[in-house]
Amino acid sequence: MSAVQSDYVWVYMTHGQVDEAKAMVRQLLEERLIACANINDGMTAMYWWDGAVQEDSECFIIAKTRRDLFEQLTDRVNALHPYEVPCVIALPIQGGHEPYLSWLEKETRG
Repeated sequence: MSAVQSDYVWVYMTHGQVDEAKAMVRQLLEERLIACANINDGMTAMYWWDGAVQEDSECFIIAKTRRDLFEQLTDRVNALHPYEVPCVIALPIQGGHEPYLSWLEKETRG
């Protein structure tokens, strides 16, 4: 793994409403906190909340960004997201097509 590749993360997030998720992603893009995102609708989420198992429809978001932006991204998602405890999880990118990673770098630097 090169140092360049370890500088990027794949961020997994969930949201209850696809239209609101799109608006949130657009805001994150405009603020250059992410280079791109994919939104996938139609997922069933099952989870513990308030002492009981819950079941809801959700969408998930996969965003790509720089590792050094993750804390700022998480803070911004917390401010924009309707959930009390939004899911925002980063996974390191272990490898990637160098031109794509260069593009990711450029787009998150503005």
